[in-house]
Amino acid sequence: MFTGIIETLGTIKELRKEGENIHVSVQSNITNELKIDQSVAHNGVCLTVVAIDNDTYTVTAIKETIDKTNLGDWKVNDKVNLERAMKLGDRLDGHIVQGHVDQTAVCKNIEEADGSWYFTFEYDKSLNNITIEKGSITVNGTSLTVVNSKINEFSVAIIPYTYEHTNFHSFKIGTKINLEFDVIGKYVARLHQLQA
Repeated sequence: MFTGIIETLGTIKELRKEGENIHVSVQSNITNELKIDQSVAHNGVCLTVVAIDNDTYTVTAIKETIDKTNLGDWKVNDKVNLERAMKLGDRLDGHIVQGHVDQTAVCKNIEEADGSWYFTFEYDKSLNNITIEKGSITVNGTSLTVVNSKINEFSVAIIPYTYEHTNFHSFKIGTKINLEFDVIGKYVARLHQLQA
């Protein structure tokens, strides 16, 4: 489980394909605190550390993960948002995040607003995921509050700290991002479908 509060950025140093899997090597300032078998969220994708070499560690993504996320678009030197799993007993500063990406979305608009930014994302509504006004959403692993919720799009307001300390500063119109919808909202939506 994660909180959606990004700890640091990592830099992709190597992408190695093996069958349908991709081994991703990430250089990070938290590598010395990691251990083999530890879960780390990468742009919101929970992946397991399989190797550590100095300041670089490696995780492996399987086909299902690659198909449901933007991981297949990653390139060497890309920056990824990193968060280690939360510790039981710590404050939950964001919201409950599983690290299981539901689908991707595309950045549709970026608007600067006198010291902050509004990012608007559009997603495929056929997968039946929903947002609600002032509800929680995870964008590339970052816990955010939804504004301007619509059937297949929503916006988020980004403060300067988040803009600088996550990969939001690299987003452009057309950037594909990972979405994890609020787990409580997913259960409510599923119950509603079963009762309909």
